[in-house]
Amino acid sequence: MELAIFLSSVVVFATFTLMPLARRSGAPILLIVLGIGMLLGVDGPGGIRFYSFQTGFDLGSIALAIILFAGGLETERGIFHNARSSSVMMATLGVLVTALVVGLFASVVIGLPPIVGLLLGATVASTDAAATFLLIQQSKAGISDRVKNTLVLESGLNDPMAIFLVVSLTAIVNGGPPESLQEVGGFLIFLGTQIGFGLAGGILGGRALTFIIDRMTLPNGTYPAMALSGALAIYAFVALLGGSGFLAVYIVGIIIRNRLRRPLDNILNFNEALQWISQMALFLMLGLLVAPSQLLEDIGPALAVAAVLMFVARPLAVMVSIGWMGFSVRENVFLSWVGLRGAVPVLLAIYPVVTPGPITIQFFNSVFVIVVVSLVAQGWTIAPLANLLKLKEKDVALEADIET
Repeated sequence: MELAIFLSSVVVFATFTLMPLARRSGAPILLIVLGIGMLLGVDGPGGIRFYSFQTGFDLGSIALAIILFAGGLETERGIFHNARSSSVMMATLGVLVTALVVGLFASVVIGLPPIVGLLLGATVASTDAAATFLLIQQSKAGISDRVKNTLVLESGLNDPMAIFLVVSLTAIVNGGPPESLQEVGGFLIFLGTQIGFGLAGGILGGRALTFIIDRMTLPNGTYPAMALSGALAIYAFVALLGGSGFLAVYIVGIIIRNRLRRPLDNILNFNEALQWISQMALFLMLGLLVAPSQLLEDIGPALAVAAVLMFVARPLAVMVSIGWMGFSVRENVFLSWVGLRGAVPVLLAIYPVVTPGPITIQFFNSVFVIVVVSLVAQGWTIAPLANLLKLKEKDVALEADIET
């Protein structure tokens, strides 16, 4: 036990010390953490054998819930005034368009069965809230509020649609397509339950939690732990009811940020630190799950899918969903590029692998490669692209002055 604690603490401590280097070099810190996990894994010097995908899925879900809660705490009420419609469209129609384009390419060009191609498209269709929150914060791109808010809200809201598509398509892959209207209706009920219970649980639970915290007199240091434990309880309860716990816990964070009367500094600082630790632990674990030698077996098709996702599917999803909402051409280009994939697609890729069906570990490896390409190509270029497109707030203000 002492050795395990020592090694785990050293890895996390070393990762924190690399953050300044990552900022100076522009490298996504999550990519560095992922690399450390792979070095510690079965093919690296660490030689740690971690093959339990079910354990990885369970622990990763908890870490993601903590990250989303912290992301909600960073979301001020004003974010909804200029980004509500655009983010909702991207979180629903944008996910569907992305899944269809990637699925069509995977089935026609790569040769996957059509339903498996759609499953692959659905798995990588949602942007990752954790990666978006942290990489936009790390890049300090200074983009306009409307663009930034659209990206952040989209990444927090698109999980229910992605989960619905992955679970439904996995059921079809394992058991065949629905043969009656009743089965089709069951899939639609599942989607409505995910979104409806997620929204209701997040709103009602968040208000109840805020009401309780506001009326408790406790030592200042205990409020952050109380808020987090309450948020995780709401996440688990909504998930037990069949709703989207991820959507619920994100909304709980938003409500606490904007309704809590007590000073938020302790809660915000505590959860910011826990967000980083959870993110690092999550990517370390995902790195441990991967055997780099196996990634090379089907890396060609995975790279092709990654290219289509970034250069075709995401831009098309942006144009169809929000291209008509008044964003400038440069803003649409930026929104099309910053469709960051992260932990959520990798976690979703575990689901069809652990269910009884034909999907194998190669599916997980392909999604892993796609996520890494996204982190490298997109995560590394957020700030440079914002500068190239002159999207920084001061540049926008300068242009407005000139036009005036």
